[in-house]
Amino acid sequence: MIRVLGGRKQLCDGLTRRDLLQVGSLGMLGAALGGSGGVLAREAGSTSSLPGFGQAKSCIMLFMYGSPSQIETFDPKPDAPVAIRGEFGHIPSSVPGLDVCERLPHLAQVMDKVTVLRSVSHLYPVHGVAYATTGNPVIPLAMELNPRDPAHWPYIGSVVDYVDGQRAGSSGGPPAVPRNMALPFAFSSQRIGEVARAGPYGGFLGQAYDPIYTEFVGKGTTKASKTLAKLTWDDFELYRGVTPESRFQLGASGGPGATVTVDQLDRRRSLLQQLEEAHRKIDSSGGPGVDRNRAMAYQLLQSAKFRQAFDLDLETFDTRALYGMTLFGQATLTARRLVEVGGRFVTVFWDEYGLAGTGWDTHWDHFPRMKDELLPGLDRTLSGLLLDLDRRGTLDETLVVLLSEHGRTPQIGNVQGGGRDHWSRCYSVVMAGGGVGRGRVVGKSDKIGSDPLERRVSPKDILATIYHLLGIDPATMIADRLGRPIPLVHADVIPEVLA
Repeated sequence: MIRVLGGRKQLCDGLTRRDLLQVGSLGMLGAALGGSGGVLAREAGSTSSLPGFGQAKSCIMLFMYGSPSQIETFDPKPDAPVAIRGEFGHIPSSVPGLDVCERLPHLAQVMDKVTVLRSVSHLYPVHGVAYATTGNPVIPLAMELNPRDPAHWPYIGSVVDYVDGQRAGSSGGPPAVPRNMALPFAFSSQRIGEVARAGPYGGFLGQAYDPIYTEFVGKGTTKASKTLAKLTWDDFELYRGVTPESRFQLGASGGPGATVTVDQLDRRRSLLQQLEEAHRKIDSSGGPGVDRNRAMAYQLLQSAKFRQAFDLDLETFDTRALYGMTLFGQATLTARRLVEVGGRFVTVFWDEYGLAGTGWDTHWDHFPRMKDELLPGLDRTLSGLLLDLDRRGTLDETLVVLLSEHGRTPQIGNVQGGGRDHWSRCYSVVMAGGGVGRGRVVGKSDKIGSDPLERRVSPKDILATIYHLLGIDPATMIADRLGRPIPLVHADVIPEVLA
């Protein structure tokens, strides 16, 4: 069975979400029952005159769910007390005066290719993926825990998909490669212990603009134990290592038997029968998502380049090793392959796996996990991506963003393995390629990494800068569910980031 992700939920017209479109193998291509009425206008103050407008043909966003510590990554504090600076030292990088954590030796060699923002700050020290990745200026915690709250604004990748589609118009047809994809699996879907998180969804644009998710098919190589309250998990940790045979495929995670590989999309009769049946069922509802998704399905069936983008056997062993033979590394390599064949916005989540309270959420066992899993994985994958793009001559047209929802407390907690809690007052973000300056540091934190001293910026400013580099004026106005015009984001492009 080919299914959409998620459970069986009855909609107001009597249809279920699975009735709407039984082609969940195309990720979250569920038909929207609502949505906006088009790109309306722009606010005053276009950014198109600033440098770098539209230089990035595509964007690879690496989202570190749970949030890395700024001190153990790109803003070490060697002169702070040990209760602040922690167990790790610092090393010089390829940029004079820009030191990084000693556990990032590969990244230290490529810092001349990036811009580091050390003064990102906001008011919400929660796992606010929706806050960090959408234009919504205020998101209560209840909304962050409800992915389908009708007040949500669309994910940045969803906006890029939508605006590009509006520009292309009906004559442009569907893209050969989906404009908004996410790996390695549906966000917040592979762990237990808490409710789902909001963030990477279509928001008021409707579910047709959710990212198209892949699913992972493969095996881990290294076991790990995790605890959360009374829950214990002991199994293979994919972020520590996967087998070379591991792959990603388009498919649903909606239940047993819901897997469909890209090659299986060639079973056209079954797929098209489902599409026709879905179309008949919702013709009377006027849902705008079905025709878009139907056209997308036809397009993907005919795209050999798109199918081959998932075939990691086409890469050399050395290239695969460059990214790291981990879930994050191989997903990021696949993201590079997707943008090469025309993908516009591809997100790779370092997500929780097995249990909630994992990922980069290091309230306890901070130093063991940073040493054994987190920092080695980040070091290998981000440096590998930057080196690979640069040697292929595509870094200048591919925007790379390493983002998280917040940082972590300067003070180390007195818990097993040490711990750092949530901290949104100051943290670091890395940007590279696609119109971003090389070898720069924007902003400065205080002596313990607690607060910005210079050039405070917000996650919304980073979103505005991403839009700008992708050739979308962040002041562009679109209509919400009620037809009200709103800008993509209330924020400013960060000119110091631009090349």
